[in-house]
Order: sequence, then C-alpha cells, then structure tokens
Amino acid sequence: MEIFQMTRREMADLLLAFKGRGSQSPASFLQKLWLEKTGSESGGNPVQSFVTAAMPPIFTKIMKKNVNDFAFSLNEIVALGSLIENTNFTLTAVQNWVKRDIKEMITAPEKGKKYSIEQMALLFLVEDLKTALDFDSIRKLLKLIVNDPEDDNDDLINPVQLYATYSELFEELNKVRQQDVNFSFGDHKHLISAMENMITEKAEAMISVYIPPDDPKKEAIRNTIVIATLSVFTAYFQMLSRRYLTATIFLQKLQ
Repeated sequence: MEIFQMTRREMADLLLAFKGRGSQSPASFLQKLWLEKTGSESGGNPVQSFVTAAMPPIFTKIMKKNVNDFAFSLNEIVALGSLIENTNFTLTAVQNWVKRDIKEMITAPEKGKKYSIEQMALLFLVEDLKTALDFDSIRKLLKLIVNDPEDDNDDLINPVQLYATYSELFEELNKVRQQDVNFSFGDHKHLISAMENMITEKAEAMISVYIPPDDPKKEAIRNTIVIATLSVFTAYFQMLSRRYLTATIFLQKLQ
C-alpha cells in the first residue's frame, strides 16, 4: 500500500470543515476521503477498506473529538501536516517556529494548550513559505496577514481562507499540467514569466469573487496568494529533483 497522503486542497477542505464551512462534518469528510483513496485496494468494499489499511491515528482522534472542540496540540498539527504531499513537517521544527522564528505571529495556544484552526493554517502556510523565503521575510508577510495576532477580525485575510485559496489555485494549475502533456503557457516568450502571469491572473480572478475591486487590501491579498502558490511549486520541483537524484544514484549502483 502506498503512503497515505493528502493534497493541499483536501487539507484545506478539512480545515473548512473544522470551521463548519464545508458541506460535510470533519468525520464524514475523512471517512469519504479514506474510502476514496483506499477503495481500489479493497475492491470498493468499505468494511474491507478499513480492515486492510491502517488509518492514520490522527484521523481516529478527530472523529472522536467533540464538534465544538476542534483545537489541536502541536503533536496533532504535525501529525496532520505530515500527511500533506511534498512537505517535511517535524515536531522539532514546528516547536522552533512557535517558540522563536514566528513566536510573535502565532502567540500562545488560544485554547488552553491547544491551537486554533487559524493558527494551524498559519503553520501550514509557514511550511509552504519556508521553501522559498527566509524567516525574516515570512515574519513580515505574516505580520501583514494577521496584523494583531490577538484579534482575528483585523486579519488581511483569514488564514484558513488564504490556505484554501492558494491550495485550490495550485491544484488547478497542477491538474492542467498533468492532464495535458502539450500544455502551453500561451504566447509568452519565457516560461517563468508565463507561469508568473498565469498564477497572478488566476489569483486575481479567484479573489475578485469575494473582494471588491476598490478594496485597498486586494493587491496585497492577491500577492500573498501568488507568493504562497509559487512557494508550493518550488517545493514540488525540489521534490522532483530529489527523486531524479535518488533514481540516478540507484541506477548507477546497479551498473
């Protein structure tokens, strides 16, 4: 069986379910996701799917949580974050973030010793941003997004909505690339410039649905989404590079 992984879009949908914004409860969403990803190995039999495959323990914890108690410890956040494809979540790294690197932006756990869904979304964002940005730049960007960490109402954009938006954008572009081997970036002369323009245009179109054109925050929100999306692509290309390196070394040893 392959290692169970979630796309960022799937994780974003789970975060939205935690906030009560999805069409399903978190438990129902995870059950459906699990069956979809493991169903082929069990012949589509739901019972067999649960018997033959080991569900991540964090899923079981979530299903047992009270619907009004969706807050998470760092261990639980790392367990969830580790399921996201092309990430390198470790408890040590996340502890360093909240204690040092982005301490002033995350602040203390909002619910006892547990962190809110918005705080978890910010940690997922940091994991993506650190691929392309240094922590000084990440702090500046987070300062722009959350403004006052003690007041969720003055956020540039809600962290969960931000994560959902750039995750959807990445999945959309990546799906087009996978489905069409002849995928073209149009008439642009340079590939990188073409990719930048496409991401910017799509980010603009996505936020225009809920942000008025004259909103002074619109450009900053769009640029934040562009930065995050490009960072995810950076992680994706780094992963490809590591795979090619591993394959090259492995094949050399066989000769």
